[in-house]
Amino acid sequence: MESKIRDIKLAAQGRKQIEWAEMKMPVLMKIRERFRKERRLEGIKIAACLHVTKETAVLMRTLKDGGAEIALAASNPLSTQDDVAAALVEDEIMVYAWKGEGEEEYFQNIRRIISIKPQITMDDGADLTVEIHNMKRAEDIIGGTEETTTGVTRIKAMEKGGILKYPIIAVNNARTKYLFDNRYGTGQSTIDGILRATNILLAGKNVVIAGYGWCGRGIAMRARGMGAKVIVTEIDPIRALEAAMDGYRVMSMREAARIGDIFITATGNINVIRGEHIKEMKNGAILANSGHFNVEINLEELKELAERKRIIRRNLEEYVLKNGRRIYLLAEGRLVNLASAEGHPSEVMDMSFSNQALSIEYLVENGLKLSPKVYDVPEEIDKKVAELKLKSLKITIDKPTDEQIRYMEKWKI
Repeated sequence: MESKIRDIKLAAQGRKQIEWAEMKMPVLMKIRERFRKERRLEGIKIAACLHVTKETAVLMRTLKDGGAEIALAASNPLSTQDDVAAALVEDEIMVYAWKGEGEEEYFQNIRRIISIKPQITMDDGADLTVEIHNMKRAEDIIGGTEETTTGVTRIKAMEKGGILKYPIIAVNNARTKYLFDNRYGTGQSTIDGILRATNILLAGKNVVIAGYGWCGRGIAMRARGMGAKVIVTEIDPIRALEAAMDGYRVMSMREAARIGDIFITATGNINVIRGEHIKEMKNGAILANSGHFNVEINLEELKELAERKRIIRRNLEEYVLKNGRRIYLLAEGRLVNLASAEGHPSEVMDMSFSNQALSIEYLVENGLKLSPKVYDVPEEIDKKVAELKLKSLKITIDKPTDEQIRYMEKWKI
């Protein structure tokens, strides 16, 4: 089977990694059992542009057991786990991904998965969706899914501009995704990535978090739990107020730049940290990004301010500024939790990828009836994922009585 990966000899180790993830993803494994019996994805070609991790591998195996033919590319040049990629190739899944792809290689790999003429797309950041539209290859596609906040924002812009040619389910908008994956997954894995790259002590440090969406909330919560003094910067007055009432200091980035020890961007926007802020930073300040694209820290302005740079250790670059101060950039400004660590824990991806699998099934059955718009995950899928997760955790909850149901349907007491 045609593929392009780092080294097929890594497959044995990748298989162990996938087996470990499968043990931690009981909901998706339950869905796989049904998919294997019903084979509702028989004959469906899927092009997937996702982080090539052990958790993604569990999802790919699930879809394959449902009958799908899959081609997978990476959604970030630094997030691929090469041993997992090799194991997937041995499982007869086409993979075009390796850690450290160049920009041209990255987009070439996306074009390779488009060449299978997919009926379904799976995206993380919308690069696949955009490239399909740029290549005018959307005519045979039933529908697609999008995993991230950044990707949903881009695709909604396409819809608004009248460009979108097929329906997209915004998996990111499922409550069993963003309330858990974005908050608990990003919170833990971002701190993990920073610690792996630096081995610093967080306790007592001023940690500046740009953006107080669900990802920012999770990072703030985990940083505070490690003893950091958390500062939040925002452009949304409601989120800023919420951060203040959650007990964090809230200020502008210009103010925070003077006192921060560690800066973490999680906004989905461009140039959140700019040269004007870097000039104000203390000697030894650390810059990390947890947004999807490496655009949140203005890397060009950082380079212009520096007179030299060097690699201190893996995923840690030192920039010596013309004023003599040293600024440290993690993971080239890319997603620190995936470039420097292993991404979200399997337990939380269990829910996100269960939403993905069930949304794919929904699209195969209903996609041709849908207009080219962005849709939320159907409520019944969202609730089903939550129910299965609770069951796997051996947690039981109450059901409303008939009397309570009738009471909630009344307007007159």
